Amino acid sequence: MSNIDGILEQALRGQRLGQEEIIALFESDEVEKMGHAANQIMNKWHPEPITTFVVGRNVNYTNICDVYCRFCAFYRAPGSEQGYVLPDEAILQKIQETVDVGGTEILMQGGTNPNLPFSYYTNLLKKIKERFPNITMHSFSPAEIRKMVDVSDGLSLEEVVRQIHEAGLDSLPGGGAEILDDRTRRKISRLKGSWRDWIDVMSTAHRVGMTTTGTMVIGFGESMEERALHLLRIRDAQDECLRNGYPSRGFLAFIPWTFQPDNTNMKREKATPEEYLKTLAISRIALDNISNFQSSWVTMGPEVGKLSLQYGANDFGSTMMEENVVSAAGTTHKVNIELCLKLIRETGRIPAQRDTQYNVLRVFDDENEKVAKDFVMQN
Repeated sequence: MSNIDGILEQALRGQRLGQEEIIALFESDEVEKMGHAANQIMNKWHPEPITTFVVGRNVNYTNICDVYCRFCAFYRAPGSEQGYVLPDEAILQKIQETVDVGGTEILMQGGTNPNLPFSYYTNLLKKIKERFPNITMHSFSPAEIRKMVDVSDGLSLEEVVRQIHEAGLDSLPGGGAEILDDRTRRKISRLKGSWRDWIDVMSTAHRVGMTTTGTMVIGFGESMEERALHLLRIRDAQDECLRNGYPSRGFLAFIPWTFQPDNTNMKREKATPEEYLKTLAISRIALDNISNFQSSWVTMGPEVGKLSLQYGANDFGSTMMEENVVSAAGTTHKVNIELCLKLIRETGRIPAQRDTQYNVLRVFDDENEKVAKDFVMQN
């Protein structure tokens, strides 16, 4: 029996992996074996043959950013003629279009715009919630939250998070995690803050009652040790949330994806689909306290997204009615609801629409109606 077999058996028995075991998995090329183990663990969390997705839209409210990440093709520096801030009415119109097709989630993200006061965010959220009380605002990255602290005239991080939550922010996405280790962060996004800054925002969100998602981006030239540390730091933050009984379930999902180098200031080879699938599988195996793992079809394409459902993913992510950040780096994979249903069904699973909190809203299945009804009743 290989060393990898022993590590995977340990995980399948429910024993937590340490840093050395996680590094060994990253250094191994036994990808299918890891995928098989990850899928077994996924089935323990989600025994029903259901794969979920959310109908949502990205709204990029501004592209002005003063962090200047080397890997980003989307941002424009303050003062650029190509910089913009969407008018409130344009944002509200995009949300209306989302609601009109049965969408439930808005992922509003942009740059760290130094020209927007904190009141811009709270007033905008209040306006959105007044018009669309049932839409879930799963919006703003930790870097954007930290910029809000900078422009808030002395408010603490916790007070900013509390106020923006009260204004209408429901959930915090995991953008900007990249690699949660400062060696790589200093190389790729020196002004974005340390790994601890990112974790502190997420832990604060958990403490005030917001759920979040975790992410990881591979392909920056990071070491296997840094990838392992990233997973351990996410796992530790989730442990903290669950151990302390915060009014939140913490990280509801984890989403790894690959760096997209086109049109950026970093010239690197794209990570292969195999590397992505291996990272997804290892994430599912190592993060034993997070229930949901999303497929990253936005970066990898629908076919690899479909394959990811055999490597530990139980969720197909968002239909992404609009997406401008990854597409600025030359990657444009569009998936509508019908294609989501088709791809999920081709794996032999039953598709279901969910909301941001992973409550199932609708099961799309005629042939297995009893399974579908039982699943909705249980959830």
